[in-house]
Amino acid sequence: MATRVDSPAPVLPPPASQDNADLAGFGYQPVLHRKLGRYASFAAGFSFVSILTTIFQFFGFGYSFGGAAFFWTWPVVFVGQFLVALNFAELAARYPISGCIYQWSRRLGGEVVGWFAGWMMVIAQIVTAAAAAIALQVVLPSIWSGFQIVGDDTALTSTSGATNAALLGSVLLVFTTVINVIGIDLMARINSIGVTVEIIGVLAIIALFFTHTERGPGVVLQTDQAAPGPYWAAFLVSGLMAAYVMVGFDSAGELSEETKNPRRVAPRTILTALSVSALGGGLLLLGALMAAPSLDDGSLGTEGLAYVLTSKLDSPAGKVLLGCVAVAITVCTLAIQTAGSRLMFSMARDGKLPFARRLAVVHPRFGTPVLPAVIIGVLGIGLLVLNLGNAAIFATLASVCIVTLYLAYLLVTVPLLMRRIRGWDSAAVGLFSLGRFGIPINALAVVWGVAMAVNLAWPRAEVYTPNGGGWWMLWAAPLFVVIVVAVGVVVHRIVNAGPSTESLEPAPQPA
Repeated sequence: MATRVDSPAPVLPPPASQDNADLAGFGYQPVLHRKLGRYASFAAGFSFVSILTTIFQFFGFGYSFGGAAFFWTWPVVFVGQFLVALNFAELAARYPISGCIYQWSRRLGGEVVGWFAGWMMVIAQIVTAAAAAIALQVVLPSIWSGFQIVGDDTALTSTSGATNAALLGSVLLVFTTVINVIGIDLMARINSIGVTVEIIGVLAIIALFFTHTERGPGVVLQTDQAAPGPYWAAFLVSGLMAAYVMVGFDSAGELSEETKNPRRVAPRTILTALSVSALGGGLLLLGALMAAPSLDDGSLGTEGLAYVLTSKLDSPAGKVLLGCVAVAITVCTLAIQTAGSRLMFSMARDGKLPFARRLAVVHPRFGTPVLPAVIIGVLGIGLLVLNLGNAAIFATLASVCIVTLYLAYLLVTVPLLMRRIRGWDSAAVGLFSLGRFGIPINALAVVWGVAMAVNLAWPRAEVYTPNGGGWWMLWAAPLFVVIVVAVGVVVHRIVNAGPSTESLEPAPQPA
């Protein structure tokens, strides 16, 4: 009888090799360093949303219009954005490619739709990075007066405050640019540490507020502090605060080519980053309203969360918590710039931007697209210069860029809905999929996106010209979108993007 000889067990490639082979199935060579685990991927999305950064910036705005009841805009916006995030999670499982908004859109809607989704997202990310960096002015002078380098008035709306904000923000953008150039490993470590500090800071501030309350949770039903007029109108305006905050949760998808096992990790971290942010932010808002010394003296509308925090803990411990906010602002700016540079790299790799060959170069040692990171940093600093002596212009620009971001999201969800209606195959078995709920969830996400884009762009004097201004500032959002699209048409023609890439959608990859 012949002796049976067992064949040697097959040697499986390490996970990174599997991920790289997966990427090669889309026609791309792996050139970025794949070093991000689950927590680092989560941190990328959480730090982009950055509830400490954005709520500290915009709490006063929301309260000044909607009063204490503006709290309810938070869960409303979360539900709407979660509908969008569910669709993004499904796409992240199917297309684990950097520059996700551009890549998803072009595979669903064709080359032109995808290009404009990427173009709008790049513009929005550049402006958002500058807007995040300028938030240092809200915090650092409160920690130490020495951070007020220019003048004495710390208010962003003052000449000296606006100038000092531009200075502090420029220093921050130089720092984040250097980190982004050095490599994803250092960026991930700093970002993960920063997010941990931010989460601890959020929990500490929530605990402080809830242990020093002045009134009960019924405060969220009060509307007597709202702006004059019908409350529904004030409520819609105050909802812009939450709309400004809950964006950027797709950052885990932007970093897919640097994430281990992205088909499984990115969908989870997209949903987790948004959900954790919504929970922490909701408790932060509720705690602040319950702990505020006064609801009627105007301080909540002008000073926001900083007013509540310093009134309850005007001590070294309070400075430490403000320091946590400064850390959150730093990693928020870092995450936005990282996501933007990967999007720019992804478009350039496909030859879809001017100077694409140079923009697509990845540093052989650092494994990062150096030039896109530098360009975003330089353009962000350039935008901060607009704030010198005229904060109203930058505030308007920061507001309208969010409209552009919501439109970029729509250029993903609308083509995806059309694909679903025509019969879109779900992701590979075992990966995140909405299944039979895909069409209703996608349809609701589209309705939500359109409604929010209209609400954000509506030419309200109290939003765009609160201190007076020309007609162009009142209509800034629609004009900004028109200009972005018009310039995009010119740039698109210059780069000669070529025929539709509808045929680029690859066969479903194995789980």
